[in-house]
Amino acid sequence: MTPGDPLSILQDSLRGSPIIWKGDYPYFIHPISDGIPRMDADVLRATRDLIVASVDWSEVDLIVTVEAMGLPLLAAVGDATGKPTVVIRKRSYGMEGEVEVNVATGYSQSTVYINDIHPGDRIVIVDDVISTGGTLEPLLEKLEEMGVILKDVVIAIEKGEGRERLNRERPEWPVRSLARIDIIDGKVDILE
Repeated sequence: MTPGDPLSILQDSLRGSPIIWKGDYPYFIHPISDGIPRMDADVLRATRDLIVASVDWSEVDLIVTVEAMGLPLLAAVGDATGKPTVVIRKRSYGMEGEVEVNVATGYSQSTVYINDIHPGDRIVIVDDVISTGGTLEPLLEKLEEMGVILKDVVIAIEKGEGRERLNRERPEWPVRSLARIDIIDGKVDILE
């Protein structure tokens, strides 16, 4: 990759990311996944461009993310494609047809709420990180039960085995990532 191409920009931004521990879970801190440290506009643009270039938007009705850190990507991709967007929220609004989903990350458990996504909607999910797949798996199961047509799932940063596990266990789900990392000796390592 050349230094100015979008993938190199994203990967280079990941090198040197701070690491903190949440119990036994190593957590990297990056502007795409945490909103800190400061986001260089080139990193957001590069990530947006990688997503936009990799999806057939003529087959998509709606772009979806889970609150909160998918929001910058959702806004950028929605703006670039002109497609409507919906956020799966971490609080209930009590809207008609609201669907509750219990999810778990590598370090927490919570409930998210789906609103304004309907049977037959052709969706692309964009999100910041996949680690264990504990958020994405129950969410995809629920969307599938709802009759949603899952066209693509694009995750900016992959850490851990979650995507590989989901691809192995549920090959019908089109889950992919842009950049793969691991934490080795307390530092972010880019995996090819």
